[in-house]
Amino acid sequence: MALVTPISRKPLSLVLPVVGAMGAFLGLFVGTSAGSGMTGVIAGAAIVMVLAFIYTQVLKSEPLAKWISRLGMAAAGFVFGGVPGLILGFLFGWLTAWFTFWMYEGRYRRHLLPYLTSGQVLWHYAFRVICGAIFVFLITPILVVMPLSFNAQDFFTFTPEMLRLDPDGYSLKHYADFFGLRSDSNGEWLRSFWNSLLIAPIATILSVSLGTLAAIGLSQSHVPAKRAIMAILISPMIVPLIISATGMFFFYSSMGNWMEDTLGLNKDLVGYIKVVLAHAVLGIPFVIITVTATLVGFDRSLTRAAANMGADPVTTFFRVQMPLILPGVISGGLFAFITSFDEVVVVMFIGSASQKTLPWQMFLGLREQISPTILAVATILVALSIALLITLEMLRRRSERLRGMSPS
Repeated sequence: MALVTPISRKPLSLVLPVVGAMGAFLGLFVGTSAGSGMTGVIAGAAIVMVLAFIYTQVLKSEPLAKWISRLGMAAAGFVFGGVPGLILGFLFGWLTAWFTFWMYEGRYRRHLLPYLTSGQVLWHYAFRVICGAIFVFLITPILVVMPLSFNAQDFFTFTPEMLRLDPDGYSLKHYADFFGLRSDSNGEWLRSFWNSLLIAPIATILSVSLGTLAAIGLSQSHVPAKRAIMAILISPMIVPLIISATGMFFFYSSMGNWMEDTLGLNKDLVGYIKVVLAHAVLGIPFVIITVTATLVGFDRSLTRAAANMGADPVTTFFRVQMPLILPGVISGGLFAFITSFDEVVVVMFIGSASQKTLPWQMFLGLREQISPTILAVATILVALSIALLITLEMLRRRSERLRGMSPS
């Protein structure tokens, strides 16, 4: 006969303050959107505490309380906020009823060790709440940009039509402007995008090649002054970018004049070369760090065994060492690509209008033109960043499998 964990109902002196804190947190969002965050906090805490008392002391039925809470808050949300308010009210109603009985019936301790003290239980959940709040604080500004990119008007705010979920309030006009599909588009966005796609991969190849060789060299035990050399190589990611950009301006100006006067190269070609080299310098530290971290767990006996079998150093590197450190190399390459693709300060110092990249165009779109197309561009870049993060996670798991570890 299966044992059933008995329900241990908690006193209202514990349940109501905790549930009220949850209601204050939800009320903060609602009150802020209405123009008064403090009013939302107070009203949210009071309403949820009253509902919790009614649910646990009057209704005493979780299924009934859930339906009443969902329908009641959904109706209130529809009255004050239309369809979006209805959806949020339904979700808040479900969360309020569930959280109330989760606390009241002591289900929050069901999956915890029985000997934990009240303080340990409090810290267990407080830690998760803090992490969740930090996550919301970091991700909310990014999520707000995405629906705004579909705004049918040339505004940087939500229009009444968007808040009502009216289809007329949404449009793909900003994406059409980015891809140059509108009759009034000047093509600057697409040209800058192609410049970024041209510069970033070449800079990434240079960063990966030089950074990987540097990391392998520094991993050798007989290299003198390894710490000093490492500090110099990663200095571009430590020194403030404006200082690096100023130094690069003077250095690459002289080099560009030499290439134009002595080698007779085209001015635009020289500009691309300068930007590529500058972005490669910024990406090399990321490659060195990731490859060095991968080489920490590398088994040196494998290269010695390959040498004993007659393999030359080049063959040993590509056949033995490279397949095992490849996840670190690719990870460093992705970071170098992101650094080059998102960089705006250096390219403004050493580039010209012909080398205008996408971040540079976005900066101009905010400072001079106030173009809402930047919202569509930001959404596209967020999608690309998510794809790169997924790739990094896949590479991490592959590296752990190669090392005989189980991915967590």
